[in-house]
Amino acid sequence: MKAHTKETQATLTPDKAIQFLVEGNERFQNNLKANRNLLEQVNDTSEGQFPFATILSCIDSRVSAELVFDQGLGDVFSVRIAGNFVNEDILGSMEFACKLAGTKVIVVLGHTSCGAVKGACDHAEMGNLTKLIQKITPAVNAVTAPKDESLRTSKNLAFVDEVSKKNVELTMDRIHAESPILTEMEKNGEIKIVGAMYDINTGAVAFY
Repeated sequence: MKAHTKETQATLTPDKAIQFLVEGNERFQNNLKANRNLLEQVNDTSEGQFPFATILSCIDSRVSAELVFDQGLGDVFSVRIAGNFVNEDILGSMEFACKLAGTKVIVVLGHTSCGAVKGACDHAEMGNLTKLIQKITPAVNAVTAPKDESLRTSKNLAFVDEVSKKNVELTMDRIHAESPILTEMEKNGEIKIVGAMYDINTGAVAFY
């Protein structure tokens, strides 16, 4: 499989870009890999890059976007931060990726049993991590069930995963609210902004 060129990138629609990711994840789940020569891709991308997707995911070592979507060099912009939320710098990176570099889809990728989300559920405090976790707290508050405080902790994995899903949704809302550039591109059909969850038990990504 060759690295994308300006010409192949230009032919892609947002839906086709998502389909590439779906197909890549299916290969990953089946322990298959696309036939690609990474050293050849190094040469192919040495004078330019034409990725088709921008993926915001957690720093979790089990959730490498390039691996779970079976992508090679030059295929995706990968933005990683604990809790997969956005800030001004990440929004700027996404605007660069889509408006200037031509990616067709932004994927906000959460995952099950997320450590950052668990910390937010437990209202953990530790150094700079405290402020990071506070950025996920709105998702904790937005999940109303269960109401019993004893069940709204990291020990309740079902609750943790619901918070992770809500965090993805709220992150997408922030992208729309805080980036007029990306919102306009989506309205014009140039890109799509989608959410997804990765299951650490199965390797499957569910888009929604």
